[in-house]
Amino acid sequence: MTQSFFDQMRRYDPQAIRQYYRYRPWQAIWRALTIIWLFSGFILSLKWDEWFNQVEANKLKRATQLRQLLTHLGPTYIKVGQALSTRPDLVRKDFLNELTKLQDRLPPFPTPIAFAIIERELDRSIEETYSEISPEPVAAASLGQVYRARLRSGEEVAVKVQRPNLLPVLTLDLYLLRWAASWMTPWLPLNLGHDLTLIVDEFGTKLFEEVDYLNEGRNAEKFAANFQNDPSVKVPLIYWRYSNRHVLTLEWINGYKLTDIPKIRASNLDENRLIEIGVTAGLRQLLEYGFFHADPHPGNLFATPTGQMAYIDFGMMDQLSEDTKETLVDAVVHLVNQDYHELAKDFVKLGFLTPDTDICPIVPALEAVLGNALGESVRDFNFKTITDQFAEVMYDYPFRLPAKFALIIRSLVTQEGLALSLNPDFKIIDIAYPYVARRLLTGESPQLRRRLIEVLFKDGKFQWQRLENLIRIARSDTKFDILPTAQLGLQYLLSDEGQPLRRQLILALVEDDRLHTEEVRRLWNLIKDDVKPSQLIGAALGALTGFSSTGALLPSVTPFMPFSFNGPPGRAEHYRS
Repeated sequence: MTQSFFDQMRRYDPQAIRQYYRYRPWQAIWRALTIIWLFSGFILSLKWDEWFNQVEANKLKRATQLRQLLTHLGPTYIKVGQALSTRPDLVRKDFLNELTKLQDRLPPFPTPIAFAIIERELDRSIEETYSEISPEPVAAASLGQVYRARLRSGEEVAVKVQRPNLLPVLTLDLYLLRWAASWMTPWLPLNLGHDLTLIVDEFGTKLFEEVDYLNEGRNAEKFAANFQNDPSVKVPLIYWRYSNRHVLTLEWINGYKLTDIPKIRASNLDENRLIEIGVTAGLRQLLEYGFFHADPHPGNLFATPTGQMAYIDFGMMDQLSEDTKETLVDAVVHLVNQDYHELAKDFVKLGFLTPDTDICPIVPALEAVLGNALGESVRDFNFKTITDQFAEVMYDYPFRLPAKFALIIRSLVTQEGLALSLNPDFKIIDIAYPYVARRLLTGESPQLRRRLIEVLFKDGKFQWQRLENLIRIARSDTKFDILPTAQLGLQYLLSDEGQPLRRQLILALVEDDRLHTEEVRRLWNLIKDDVKPSQLIGAALGALTGFSSTGALLPSVTPFMPFSFNGPPGRAEHYRS
């Protein structure tokens, strides 16, 4: 009965798990005592070092002790260690070096067991499937281990084999974590409310998805489709004929772990370029596709010899709804505008605040925390700083952490930690702002064009300085080309959709009873080195050819003129006088 219970579990079901362990209390009690005993011993060891001034002498010993403790406790706690291993700003270096070993240097299970699993899942012998396969795993992680092999058809592949009897361990840990979350919440310093159990449930859901290798294969193909036009991102091919729920065969990718700085430098790869690829890919996952990698630790990301960023593990992914994705873009726009009242409304939409929350007293707190993000200290903006400052706001105001955002935050801080390991002086704002500015200026969708208008207009007045700042920030990205942006902008202005903006721009040029020639001159000085008059003419002609016929164009162009010859009698004469 026990094995059939786990065999039937395809999705995380906290109620079924609770029902199962309710009748097996001895298992839960023994596991809880084991966890408490091991962590108590570790904490006591740290205190002992402090009391007898042996912290420095024993620091390497304690780091090894922590890694061994997490390894002994199994997959759930190994994943906690993996997340911590990417945060050099949170974890001291001696601990960091040991926790990094949790990414792919865990104790493997015996190869004969692994080969038996492969043969059972694929229903064919090892010899029938592979012309060669490594006798030992090349990497061992929390949920499985990897062998390097060559198919009979000649392709070099990585074969992932799941650890045996994994679900009994995972379900017991999730049961205890959920039980602990239910009674620990009132004692926590943050107003997480009931969301703490939801966070455990979200983690459990993703963990169950991660142990289904067929689901991982589908995730990999969806991720590859999103980045199919981005040559800087590499995703391995999936060999479905040789894959099953507990075995996954995928393309072998040669590369270097992002934390292996000596090999990256020896290969003459640009570390800053790798950081740019990683951060931009992360932003695109959240703000463009809504489908993001929730576990981007160094064991899952590689730099290829050609300078690509290779993702190799797609077990823990998540999907954002269109509403959530658009609200995230709104939040970025409102942060750029330093519009903290609207930003507070975004927090309500995202679930950080309940709909009945009075946001008036929260707005000044947000301004205090985020006020410098776009000021003179903009380059000091990082998730660690904001997280530290936000903790105080969450303590004083009724903020909650939505379960969905636990994975998003984990993904963001992990990617920032990876970038910091490559470059300690890395500032995420240096890459994030040019990306956001470029997307707003290109405005490839109606939603983005609407948000660009929100940025450029405040209280009905055109913000010349904001347009200058956006162009200046976007131009700091070497891939940004102002001409396609100008062409898209002109097409939009000449369209029916752009009619309100045409009128607003005319008003902006003559605002306050003067022609704003100085502002126009500053904009031209900003872009003149990137364009030539002939290129501008070409962009204008390209915009005009975006319309199917002259008949479709003329009605759109007419409202762009300061006056119309078809207007009421005397109107044209008025402009001639």
